[in-house]
Amino acid sequence: MHPSRLLSEHSRCQAWGEPVARVLAAALQAVDPAQAVQRAVQRDGQRLVIAGQEYNLESIRRIWVVGAGKAGAPMASALDGILSDRIQAGLVSVKQGYAGPQVRDGSAWFGCIEVAEAGHPIPDGRGVANSERISRLLDEAQADDLVICLVSGGGSAVLPAPVPGVSLSDLQALTAALLACGAAIQEINTLRKHLDRLKGGGMARLACPAQLAALILSDVVGDPLEVIASGLTVPDPTTFQDAWQVLERREILDRTPLPILEHLRQGRAGLIPDTPKPDDPAFARVHNQVIASNQHAVRAAMAQAQAEGLEPLLLTTFLQGEARQAGQFLGELARQVAASGEPRRRPCCLVAGGETTVTLRGDGLGGRNQELALGAVRELDGLENVVLAAMATDGGDGPTDAAGALVSGQTLRRARSLGLEADDFLQRNDAYHFFQALGDLLLPGPTQTNVNDLALIFAF
Repeated sequence: MHPSRLLSEHSRCQAWGEPVARVLAAALQAVDPAQAVQRAVQRDGQRLVIAGQEYNLESIRRIWVVGAGKAGAPMASALDGILSDRIQAGLVSVKQGYAGPQVRDGSAWFGCIEVAEAGHPIPDGRGVANSERISRLLDEAQADDLVICLVSGGGSAVLPAPVPGVSLSDLQALTAALLACGAAIQEINTLRKHLDRLKGGGMARLACPAQLAALILSDVVGDPLEVIASGLTVPDPTTFQDAWQVLERREILDRTPLPILEHLRQGRAGLIPDTPKPDDPAFARVHNQVIASNQHAVRAAMAQAQAEGLEPLLLTTFLQGEARQAGQFLGELARQVAASGEPRRRPCCLVAGGETTVTLRGDGLGGRNQELALGAVRELDGLENVVLAAMATDGGDGPTDAAGALVSGQTLRRARSLGLEADDFLQRNDAYHFFQALGDLLLPGPTQTNVNDLALIFAF
């Protein structure tokens, strides 16, 4: 992505605009899905190596490609460039708007691989249809076939396959309740895995007895395979009891559809088999590999910051918790840099990766990165040549067209000159309209990658 696409005209005009844009662009370039696939998959005649696992193409009858997630289109394109002559058929489900520029009627084609769009973060009927079609493809896989699964963040929402007795509308209602209460992705996916036929290792069961190789872009802090896209191809360590406890802990039992409660009750009572565990034979021929993650993006941001003359410092790749509180903390840290030169003297760039959550209290518009940035506005007030950038690497923060926002020492003053009070917007969860009025939203559009979020403090 060209750096100029990341910042608004107002931000580009600032003295710090170009260096900030180049650092953010470098982070995104490092987790380009197509390049990640090309690094992970090598072919030399009949010898195929996928993430270190070797396959003899002479002994493989057919290759099937399936998958789900926001990075599905560039991953499919790259794989087609390597194996186009051997792929029998394929279908990858992606978020609407993420199939690429060649999309027609909701789908794009890369050789024999169809990339079909679906709803996100609330699942929809298109996702259900994609799940059914993928299930039918996997039903055809035999012991001498190879299934390649392309997994990336957002895969849970765009590949819904409700268990019998649970409807799509039930899943939609539960997803909305979980998002509204600020549930962590681990909690959300624990429930998804126990209400879905493909998640929690279900896809591996359907692919068995074929060999299965999963190439994974991680959008979950710490890269736990069982959580990324709800663990389509890996054993599930969680149980029906764990899923029930999420509803109790988040106090949303009364907002959970009755068919879901009944399904979980039956599971807790042992009347329904739990998700497959590590000893399940379905995983005997499965190879999972993370090929890009937040770590890659963070390291690239630090390298580019150093090239810009900024001393980099990694704060964490486990940034979690309430977005507004994380923003306040990062703002306090920026103030400390300005006041004392700790933990780095200017010029410097402090880098954090992870994924925060938002508990909805108002009826505004925004996302976790925008709310994190809004939480830092008061702390940065008055600081000279200090900027905080908060960005979702997929280019879409919450239900908005923004990836995040920028905050400087002048943000609060500029807002007040327009009659805007940051605290009022924060209480309404309305960060989008606050930063939109200032021209400080990050609006790169879909980046077609997804490896969590980045929060960077620049002190020039």
